[in-house]
Amino acid sequence: MKAELVFKYFPNLSEAQKTQFIRLEELYKDWNLKINVVSRKDIDELYLRHVLHSLGIAKIQEFKPGASILDVGTGGGFPGIPLAILFPEADFTLVDSIGKKVKVVQEVVEGLGIENVTSINSRVEEVNGRYDFIVSRAVAAMPTFVHWVKGKIKKESVHDRRNGILYLKGGDLSEELKDYKNAQTYDLPAYFTEDFFETKKVVYLPLKYKG
Repeated sequence: MKAELVFKYFPNLSEAQKTQFIRLEELYKDWNLKINVVSRKDIDELYLRHVLHSLGIAKIQEFKPGASILDVGTGGGFPGIPLAILFPEADFTLVDSIGKKVKVVQEVVEGLGIENVTSINSRVEEVNGRYDFIVSRAVAAMPTFVHWVKGKIKKESVHDRRNGILYLKGGDLSEELKDYKNAQTYDLPAYFTEDFFETKKVVYLPLKYKG
């Protein structure tokens, strides 16, 4: 299952974007031998389990030129790198507290010639700046995550959707989201037909600006 899986769901990619998506696998396989950021099973299904899953966020929200997005706990660069390829005119900041993972992010970004990604080796609480959206893949339960990113949302929205969190999660989230009445959940099987997505969701949580 190669890059064609991405092209199936995102048919309007430029040739440059297609080339970047195709080359992703080679770069990750190479770096994964040196620094293990993706499990062996997952590296064989990179496009399904990592790239397309990351792009589930893009089915819910398109990022406008000039938008700023913070990817918290990016690991090897997900969801940030696939989203940065898809939205080359938006600015992405990828943060992880583990230095070797950030090293892989930097090498992949450089290898693909991606110019709209900044990577930071830090805990998110220590990152300065405010962003339109904060994205992540299930690095913590929502209450913990909300606490981590407090004060990092811009006041003005450039999108129709209010600024906030876009979070990739799976399974039953009723308990985790019970205190967030304004959270909206989008089931990824509505967008992708592969069995992998059966229980996968994108959670959108608008956040208030705190001055």
